Amino acid sequence: MNATILELSEIHKHYTNGDTTVRALDGVSLKIRRGEFVAIMGQSGSGKSTLMNILGCLDRPTTGSYKVLGHEAVNLEPDELASLRRETFGFVFQKYNLLATATAGENVQIPSVYAGLSKHKRAERAAGLLARLGLGDRTAHRPSELSGGQQQRVAIARALVNDPPVILADEPTGALDSKSGDEVLALLKQLHAEGRTIILITHAENVAQHAGRIVRIQDGRILEDTGSFTDQATESVEANHRSFESAVGLMASMQEALVTAWRSLRVNIFRTMLTLLGIIIGVAAVVAMLAVGEGSRQKVLDRISSFGTNLMLIRPGAVGIRNAGDIATLVPDDAAAIKALPNVETALAERSSRLTVRYGNLDYQTSAQGTSEDFPSARDWPVAEGQFCNADDMKHYAAVVVLGRTVAKTLFPDGSSPIGKYVLMRSVPFVVIGVMSEKGASPNGTDQDDVIFVPISTGLVRLFGKNYLSSITIKVKDAADIEATQTRVEGLLKARHNTEDFSVRNMASFLQAAMETQDTFTLLLGTVAAISLLVGGIGVMNIMLVSVVERTREIGIRMATGARMRDIMLQFNIEAAVVCAAGGILGILVGMIAGLVLRYSGMTVIFSVTPAALAFACASATGLAFGYLPARQAAQLDPVVALASE
Repeated sequence: MNATILELSEIHKHYTNGDTTVRALDGVSLKIRRGEFVAIMGQSGSGKSTLMNILGCLDRPTTGSYKVLGHEAVNLEPDELASLRRETFGFVFQKYNLLATATAGENVQIPSVYAGLSKHKRAERAAGLLARLGLGDRTAHRPSELSGGQQQRVAIARALVNDPPVILADEPTGALDSKSGDEVLALLKQLHAEGRTIILITHAENVAQHAGRIVRIQDGRILEDTGSFTDQATESVEANHRSFESAVGLMASMQEALVTAWRSLRVNIFRTMLTLLGIIIGVAAVVAMLAVGEGSRQKVLDRISSFGTNLMLIRPGAVGIRNAGDIATLVPDDAAAIKALPNVETALAERSSRLTVRYGNLDYQTSAQGTSEDFPSARDWPVAEGQFCNADDMKHYAAVVVLGRTVAKTLFPDGSSPIGKYVLMRSVPFVVIGVMSEKGASPNGTDQDDVIFVPISTGLVRLFGKNYLSSITIKVKDAADIEATQTRVEGLLKARHNTEDFSVRNMASFLQAAMETQDTFTLLLGTVAAISLLVGGIGVMNIMLVSVVERTREIGIRMATGARMRDIMLQFNIEAAVVCAAGGILGILVGMIAGLVLRYSGMTVIFSVTPAALAFACASATGLAFGYLPARQAAQLDPVVALASE
C-alpha cells in the first residue's frame, strides 16, 4: 500500500445550463493508494457520481489534473481513455447494466473481447469467474432469468474478467435486498483481501463502514477523508506499470459485432424484415432487369447474326440519299466484278419489288426478290422442301419460284405441298421448285418469311421491268479481313462508275451499332434498379439511426468496459452490412424467380453470374456506406451520457 494508483489535484467539473453554472466538483484533490478499500459517501447531488465518472475515465474534468499510475489522463484521446478503462478499471453498476440479449457468460466476456482474447480463452475465463461466484450453472441464462443478486454477481465477474487493479462499484447494493447486498459486500471485501483496490460509491453509512477509508463529499467538495494525506511525501509511482495500449484482436471484435448483429436482427424481426425489403427489392430489380436486358441483347444479336456477320450490303446512291432503290447505279455486271475480288466468296445481285402472286382463286401481295443460286449459303437460310434456283435457271431465264414459309401457308392453306404447282405473277406462270425454312422476324420486326425468290435474270426481264439492282450482298471468306475487303469493293465501284454513287455497310458495323444501342438500354435498366438499391440503403441508414438511439445504454456499457471508437463503429457497420448482405442474398433469389416467371411468360431472359455478384457486392457496400453515419454517431457518444440513458 505504498504506491499511489490514482491521484486527483484541484479537480473542477462545471456544467452550464443556460445562464446557470453548476459546480458538480469544486477543487477536489484525492489520492488513492494501491490495495485500499475506499468508500466515497454523499447524498444525491453531492457530486459523488461525477467523481466516480472522472475516477473511472468515463468523464473529463473541466480543469485540474488526474493521474492514473503516474500518467496524466486528462488530455488523453477517447481511444486512449478506452484502453485505460479496459486495462485499469472494472465497473460494477447499481443497475447491473447487463445486455439483455446476451447470456451471463457472454456479458462477462465483453471486456475481454476488446482486450483481444481468443474466443476459447474468453469463454474459459468467464466460466471460471462465474463458477467462483456461485453461478457456474447459470452461464447460459440471460439476465431476465436471474435474480437481482445473481445479476450483480455477473456484473462483478464482468468487472474482474480483465483482471484490473481497480474495481469501481457505484451503489452496488442499491437495487438489492439486504441478504443479496451483504453477499455482494462480502465479495468486494474478498477481492480487496486479494490485493485489489476497491472504490465504493454509496450514500448508505452501513455500507460505507465496510471500507477501510471513507471519503465524504458534499456540494462538490470533500468534507472528510479518514485516510487523507497531510504533509506526507508523495509516494513513488510504480516503475513498471501496465501499458495503456493492448493489442486488440480485430477478429475478436468482428466476431462480437457479428454475434450482436444477429441478435439485433432476431430481437426486432418485423423491423428487420421491413429493412430487408428495400434491399431485396433493389437487388432483385438489378438481377431481373439486367437478365432481361441481357436476354434482349442476345435476341437482337442472334437475329442480326442470322444474316451473317461476314456480309456486306451495297446500296445504290451515295450515303444520305433516300429512296435508293429507285436509283439506277448498280447493275449485274458490278456484282460479277466484285465476285472476282480477293476474300469475296460470293456477290448476290438482288432486286425486289412488291407484287401480287395468285394460286387458283387466291391472291396474295408479297415481296418478290430476284437473287442468285448462292443465296441460301450467303444468308444461312436453307431450303426446307424442294430446291433453290441453280446456275442453269439463271442462265436460261427459267420461270421458277421458291416460296417463303408465310407465302406457302397462305397460298396452300390445306397444307398440301406446293412443289410442282404453278403460280401467276404479272400473268406469267412460275413453277414452284422449293419452300424455304422458317426464318422468323427481322430485328425491325418484319416477317422475313413473307417473300418469294426468283432467278435475278428472270426477275429483271419478266417481273421488274428494270435492268438495275436494288442491292448487292457480298459474303466474305474471312470476316477478320472484312474492313480491307470493303475498301477494295469501294475502290472497284468508284473506278467503274467514276463517282461514289453507292453506299457500303458491313454487317459487323451494323451489329456493333445495334449492340451499343442495346447496351445503352441495359444500362438504363441497371440505373433504374440501382436507384431502387439506393432507396433501400437510405432505409437501412434510417433504421440504424433508430437502433443507435434505442441501444444508447448498451453503447455506454461497451465503452465503460473498454470499447474504443473503432470497436463501436465496427459493430454498427457490420450490423448494417449483415442486413444488406442478407437482403442481397434474398434479393438474388427473388430476382431469379422473377426472371424465371418472365421467361415462362415468353420473354428472353438470360442470367449470368456477374450481375448477381455485382448486385450482392453493391448491397454489401450500401450497408457499409449507409451504416457509416449511424456508426460514427454511436462512436462519438459520451460514455457518461450513454450510461445514463434509459
